[in-house]
Amino acid sequence: MKKITKYGLSALCGSLAAVSGANAGEMKVVGNAHLTWTSLQGVTGQPLGMKTNLSFVGNGELDGGQTFSVTVAHTDQNAWSSSNITLNTNNLGTFKLSMAEGGGGIGGYDDNMPRAWEETWDAGVGTNINLQKGVGSSTNLSWTTPRIAATTLQIAWSPENDGTQPNDKSVGGSAGSSTYWTGWDAVLNINPSWGAIGTNLFVGGSFTEQEEHNGASLQRKTGNHEEAVAGLVLDLGPISLGGQGSAESTKASTAGDVEYYGNTSFGAALNINDNLSISYSEARSVKSTVNTIEQKVEMSGDSVQVAYTLGGVALKFADTKWRNAKYTRAGGTTDGKILSLSMAF
Repeated sequence: MKKITKYGLSALCGSLAAVSGANAGEMKVVGNAHLTWTSLQGVTGQPLGMKTNLSFVGNGELDGGQTFSVTVAHTDQNAWSSSNITLNTNNLGTFKLSMAEGGGGIGGYDDNMPRAWEETWDAGVGTNINLQKGVGSSTNLSWTTPRIAATTLQIAWSPENDGTQPNDKSVGGSAGSSTYWTGWDAVLNINPSWGAIGTNLFVGGSFTEQEEHNGASLQRKTGNHEEAVAGLVLDLGPISLGGQGSAESTKASTAGDVEYYGNTSFGAALNINDNLSISYSEARSVKSTVNTIEQKVEMSGDSVQVAYTLGGVALKFADTKWRNAKYTRAGGTTDGKILSLSMAF
């Protein structure tokens, strides 16, 4: 890990200079690299792959012990991915401006099931699964309450839930480019402990206002775009078990348009020791369209995974099978195996 220290964040974070005062901040450069060998049923070609990521993480302190931070993430080949500015207060909770992170509101709970490595839908087989993101994929502001009785409430808001990430002094999209307007998310997260049993119960909902017209085109929406998610994870010593469900209603009324999505997932993981873990997970997704002969399409998958970590180096393996991947009716079964070596620095 490389550190660039003793820089005032005024040179790195623009408007934060007004609150950084005389307190020096710190900027870190962190990264990781992934080498993979992927085998997909019926697919030939180069199986070796590589990905490198870099992130710039800065933090500082205000008077009274309150802290702020900024993260700018760059994905493979140093392409900008996401960023956030976070203010952690002593008594009022956490405030965050998030751009494209996907974790704001219910987006942080799209699939929180126990696993040794990746989600079932992201373990080597392309699924094109639709996940409930709320305002998480748009630029949004969120507030998370202080933890009270093992419970937090997060409220996230996007003035235009259109999936854009504007630069400063600019706006996203253009006239008629999106039917989505203001979006709101709320998530209740409860984490009580019952002796040796750890519990994580979460429930959240999202609604986005949407208009019937997109320029000259009539969209025929009958109400707000709505999404919801709920799940439970239990930690029993080295064993973690969990299940969750989510749904999305588009309020579409035009024949052939997607009317709703419904997702469920389950996971079980065992930490054999501090270095080795194994898991089994399942996922199911249903897509329904308006007034079509074949109205519903269901795809489902399962994945067995193993992960071994030693310091900043990890060796991971996943064997994954999906049926009707990419919502293709009678698409058969696709089998994928992936071996990964990752290094963090």
